Amino acid sequence: MAKPQEKLAQSLKVLKDLQQKERIVLRTTDLSRTHRERLLANGFIREVIKGWYIPTRPDEGAGESTGWYSSFWEFCTAYLNHRFGAAWCLSPEQSLNLHSGNKTIPKQVLIRAPKASNKVTLLLYETAVLDVRATLPEAKNIEILGGMRVFSIPAALVACSPTYFHQFPVEARSVLTSIKEPSALLEILLEGGHSTIAGRLAGAFHSIGSVKIAEDIVAIMRSVGYDVREENPFAKTLPEFPLRKETSPSVTRLCLMWQQMKPLVIENFPKGESKSSLLMETLKNVEDAYVKDAYNSLSIEGYRVSPELIERVSKGDWNPDKNERDGELRNVLAARGYWQAFQAVKESLKKVLRGQNAGLVAENDHGTWYRELFSPSVVTGILRLSQLAGYRGDQVFIRRSRHVPPPRETVRELMPVFFNLLKEETNPEVRVVLGHFFFVYIHPYMDGNGRMARFLMNVMLVAGGWPWAIISMENRMTYFEALEEASVHQNIVPFAQFIGKCVTTPVENGFDPNDRKRASCEKEEV
Repeated sequence: MAKPQEKLAQSLKVLKDLQQKERIVLRTTDLSRTHRERLLANGFIREVIKGWYIPTRPDEGAGESTGWYSSFWEFCTAYLNHRFGAAWCLSPEQSLNLHSGNKTIPKQVLIRAPKASNKVTLLLYETAVLDVRATLPEAKNIEILGGMRVFSIPAALVACSPTYFHQFPVEARSVLTSIKEPSALLEILLEGGHSTIAGRLAGAFHSIGSVKIAEDIVAIMRSVGYDVREENPFAKTLPEFPLRKETSPSVTRLCLMWQQMKPLVIENFPKGESKSSLLMETLKNVEDAYVKDAYNSLSIEGYRVSPELIERVSKGDWNPDKNERDGELRNVLAARGYWQAFQAVKESLKKVLRGQNAGLVAENDHGTWYRELFSPSVVTGILRLSQLAGYRGDQVFIRRSRHVPPPRETVRELMPVFFNLLKEETNPEVRVVLGHFFFVYIHPYMDGNGRMARFLMNVMLVAGGWPWAIISMENRMTYFEALEEASVHQNIVPFAQFIGKCVTTPVENGFDPNDRKRASCEKEEV
């Protein structure tokens, strides 16, 4: 008779076979009752709604939403395709968000379908699908984006609510900028006789500097007898900023978010004179902060480290061949990598203190910081050297966050733009806060993004004349919540205030053994 572990192994093989077929969403019919109940009992699958499941990790604790958020859009696609076939699509507003590169997990997905039942289907973690009985746009105006059926950009701009421009001004401007000429828009406007919408869109194009498109919309609509009155639908104007029409909506959105957040950072970062120092004095102060910084930065990400371990590995007293326990080896490698990266960052600080542009130094040197951070894992064979060659080659998700970092292809578009913004920024407070935030927002690496962002933040601080700042482990949840607020709701104020407090309130102690217990060995990325 097969032992329980052998039976579980049989069920896991069935699950693995399904996953190898890229089955992220499972239905009752995909698994026998025996396999399904066995996998459920052992935490390898989870029921989302009756008869629908997603794979999960058994070690996920109560309230762990990451597995759900990472499969959210795939689940919605599979579920809606099953219910409506090809006769559905996202609302125009949510279509525009996806077109702009905003894949934040919404609390409620609104979809249109001719055979919808006008009901809410509750999903996990306070998310839901609302299906509304409504006609769909013509087939030529429906696109597939990341598996989801969405309105095309022209069709969505015509069909969206006027309030969309108030609620999502960055996303709206991003997709407007992607339109090079108005023929697709005009076809829909003329066929539907949408004179009011034409005036709204003309005003929107005027507001982003696309004057010719705005004038063409008004002139052509008027030429066939429609009374078009141009009206700017945006509630606020953004600071003057040149929008390059050849860039993707994701790139435009990044630039617009920077411009939108910049004045709020300036307003909410603490005022006061920065503390300039001589090169050697500054480097000495940075070196003195090392143990506290490494302890807190590593503890924030769930590593179990102590001041003694940090000092030991910094002196070269580490030996991955000593048959250390796996958990201890993991912590030793992280501590050694942090020390090596810290030395590389100090070399970058020398360049900054000698007058080089801090954004340019970060752009040129951040790859070295990253390689040093993980080179001990290469030495031990845990990572291949090729894995440290550049930005991530796969999708990454942030633990318990509704923010979905951009796909790998978009990362390669966004990072040069990010560093250009950093190099061109003249306000030191903005470089500090938005440099950290946008690095984490883009999440260019599979792991280590938090540590890299804190290194970047401190290079910008030193460039502005401030001392090295430490984000303490005891403020971990406040830190993550402020990042989430900025990432999901584009509200940078809590994060600017938090970083400002860290700069003005040095960590006096920072070595609380209970911190490591609270971290529960959680990693930022999954």
